[in-house]
Amino acid sequence: MNKIEVKKDIFWVGAVDWNVREFHGHTYSTKRGTTYNAYLILDEKIALVDTVYGPFAGELIQKIRDIVPPGKIDYIVANHVEIDHSGAMPEIMKLLPNAKVFCTAKCKEGLFRHYYQNWDFHVVKTGDKLSLGKRSLAFIEAPMIHWPDSMFTYCPEEELLLPNDAFGQHYATSERFDDEVDMCALMDEAQKYYANILIPLGSIILKKIEEIKNLNIPIKMIAPSHGIIWRKEPAKIINAYVSWAKNATKPRVVVVYETMWGATEKMAKNIVQGLTDSGIAVKLFDIAKSDRSEVVKEMLDAKGYVIGSSTHGNGMLTNIAGFLDFLKGLKPKNRIAAAFGSYGWAGGAVDSIEAILKETGIEIAQPSLSAKYVPDENEIRRCYEYGKEFAAKIK
Repeated sequence: MNKIEVKKDIFWVGAVDWNVREFHGHTYSTKRGTTYNAYLILDEKIALVDTVYGPFAGELIQKIRDIVPPGKIDYIVANHVEIDHSGAMPEIMKLLPNAKVFCTAKCKEGLFRHYYQNWDFHVVKTGDKLSLGKRSLAFIEAPMIHWPDSMFTYCPEEELLLPNDAFGQHYATSERFDDEVDMCALMDEAQKYYANILIPLGSIILKKIEEIKNLNIPIKMIAPSHGIIWRKEPAKIINAYVSWAKNATKPRVVVVYETMWGATEKMAKNIVQGLTDSGIAVKLFDIAKSDRSEVVKEMLDAKGYVIGSSTHGNGMLTNIAGFLDFLKGLKPKNRIAAAFGSYGWAGGAVDSIEAILKETGIEIAQPSLSAKYVPDENEIRRCYEYGKEFAAKIK
């Protein structure tokens, strides 16, 4: 098996999961699969930074064996307790029972509660360093990026940042580096990753990036624990994170709806036409037929959201209700929105939509729009004007 050298004597020993299609409890679709990246550093002392998801432990161990006998590993660095990165630890630790495990206090707690093993834990904090010989590893706590236990590991001699989940993507490829893959696909997956996992953590991310800048540590390569390694343009993903974390938006609108018998869909399409004719870029999704994580990706940099639903039981239909509940947890800021929908003998959907949008912190830009049963010509025209009115607010 060919060895993949990230830097001189630093090897990628992770696994490619070509077939995974769901992540985080079915909340995130992974249409391009993913990778679980782990890194083996050879020096006077040998360190393994992160492991892989449990079912891929055999691949990790074989890759290590192709480079060095696993028993020679002195240190395991656990940047994050989540099982897609720590799941192989019970198997790898059987082969190196004397290895020391370096992690944060929260990570130690989490690893014990996951695997109930009394490994030789060494708790580290920001500023702590571990000498390997010619190289060293410096630790930077990164709580809530994206779990309380998370940390980054930095190798100053190689100007290499190993930030676990930060700057990653769910992207399975036979290539390992950013200059080997299609940049549009790479950034598409990076945007989707940020949108579905990190949106609510923007202020924390900005502070951490600022903290790293203040440490004056040069970064020539970023090797995350999912997806592609950034060796050509690490600044590209850092700048993207800064923009996303600041909630920077573009004059775009995402229209998301659910319809029972087609009336709300008619409204949606005419609202979209009004937006389009006003020169606004629009994406339209029937949430009952769409991939929720793809919709959220499109919403990441859109200034406006227009949300619609038919009324059922004096409230929204179930798919749009679930979607809005997910969106509420992401807490997008600096957005404007509007609600629309059809109803029969009693309304209620648009009021429910507006209530959740307000809870989320999104500004309601204009009064909601409703149509009884099937919209007539005048109501269809009103939908078109409704789109134009919203476009004016976006501009």
